[in-house]
Amino acid sequence: MPAAVVEYKGWKEGRGCGYCGSERGKVSAGMWAHSMTVQDYQDLIDRGWRRSGKYVYKPIMNQTCCPQYTIRCQALHFQASKSHKKVLKKMLKFLSKGDVSKVASEEEPMDSHIEDAVACDFPYKSESQVSQSELTPLGVDHTESVQNEDKDSGETKEEVNVQKVESDSLQICAAKDTPVPGEPSHSAKVVHAPPKPGKGADLSKPLCRKAKDIRKERKLQKLLQNQKCTLEGSQLPGGDQAFLLQNSKPKTNQPKTIEDFVLESLPDDARHKLEVRVVRSSPPSSQFKATFQESYQVYKRYQMVIHKDPPDKPTINQFTRFLCDSPLEAEHAPNGPECGYGSFHQQYWLDGKIIAVGVIDILPYCVSSVYLYYDPDFSFLSLGVYSALREIAFTRQLHEKAPDLCFYYMGFYIHSCPKMRYKGQYRPSDLLCPETYVWMPIEQCLPLLENSKYSRFNQDGKAVDEGRLKELGRVRVLHKRTVMPYSVYKKRRKGPSDEANVQQYASLVGQTCSERMLLFRS
Repeated sequence: MPAAVVEYKGWKEGRGCGYCGSERGKVSAGMWAHSMTVQDYQDLIDRGWRRSGKYVYKPIMNQTCCPQYTIRCQALHFQASKSHKKVLKKMLKFLSKGDVSKVASEEEPMDSHIEDAVACDFPYKSESQVSQSELTPLGVDHTESVQNEDKDSGETKEEVNVQKVESDSLQICAAKDTPVPGEPSHSAKVVHAPPKPGKGADLSKPLCRKAKDIRKERKLQKLLQNQKCTLEGSQLPGGDQAFLLQNSKPKTNQPKTIEDFVLESLPDDARHKLEVRVVRSSPPSSQFKATFQESYQVYKRYQMVIHKDPPDKPTINQFTRFLCDSPLEAEHAPNGPECGYGSFHQQYWLDGKIIAVGVIDILPYCVSSVYLYYDPDFSFLSLGVYSALREIAFTRQLHEKAPDLCFYYMGFYIHSCPKMRYKGQYRPSDLLCPETYVWMPIEQCLPLLENSKYSRFNQDGKAVDEGRLKELGRVRVLHKRTVMPYSVYKKRRKGPSDEANVQQYASLVGQTCSERMLLFRS
């Protein structure tokens, strides 16, 4: 597996904040990720990092004006609230009858305020100027020279590893016949037992059946005719059919699940048809390429209408860099989801047109929401909330194939900005302690945030960051195309010491990632 290669850019202070309006209050650290494994990124977001395109950033929580706490929803235990069910019902009514009120929703779309990275971090930072050849380590024949150099200095115990990192990404895309997690196959056969004879006056006729039972039967017959979820146009294996059918069956005295609403059978004369497609965005699959222009036009309209961007600002280059480019390598694992891990676009097709796109990363332990954009003409459908609910349901589907994947990461929760508190409505959810990097139930965190916008959630005063930096010398460095520990690089380096910069980087990413990822040094 190729190693991650990153360029650390240090802290950026005194920048404008889109949440509180402060002109110089934002403080964050950032790095360019030229490549990254999904495990590296999983570990980074579990330490408060987040990506926008290939730029990965972390708010400096005790210094920034609006602390941004990583939030995750426990997808397997999620129960839709009344307001969530209202959105799901509104979508069903629109698909069935097409006559819902077109009053713009006041609900916040998932991560509509990604300006933290988009609007502020990129203008002062152009693309990395490092060439691909500089980022590609040399072969193992350079091992001996590095080892000898380390021995000459008397540090024989230092482990030196020089490895060849593949320059090409693991280009695995879902084939068109790849099964899609979580939806029933077109070839699924559903057998229904005939109704038992009734006990009424006319015993030759069956008992009158409740409308609910009739709808349930129709739902099983028409699962694939309405609200399909497809991955590169593929069908679903039998196991995933069973999962969706099981989760769509109402339990006695149990509240309805997201799946109950998503799989609700529509009438034969339904006005609209909704289809959800999951397409790999990096490396771009054939379906992603085929729908790129249409998807970009939706993004452009969204930015102009919702975020008031001028017509010349939402360029194709901006769209590609922020929402299509990704450092994550496509990976497949025997116990992973059928679609693999990496970066995807979840496209919402209404009557053959894209009306919304959720940008997501599928990681070893979670589905991570990156961004959502949608056609402003359909704002009345509360697509931000609807897409978040669909992504939670998608997480539960992936969990059937990948047991470790059971969380839905919603980005950052910003308590000091009332408009950004909506993410706390997806329960049960946890916030990441900014000092010990352990997850705490949001109910325990909110009282602390009411008293102070920055708070350590872990109330155990003796608890420390278990993943903290312990040995700076073991940080892996890529210097002159050679991989070496920092202890060796430090002796080779000419000019002023960069130890403070490397120390800062390693402290923020943690010991594990600092020993696994390659820190590029020129």
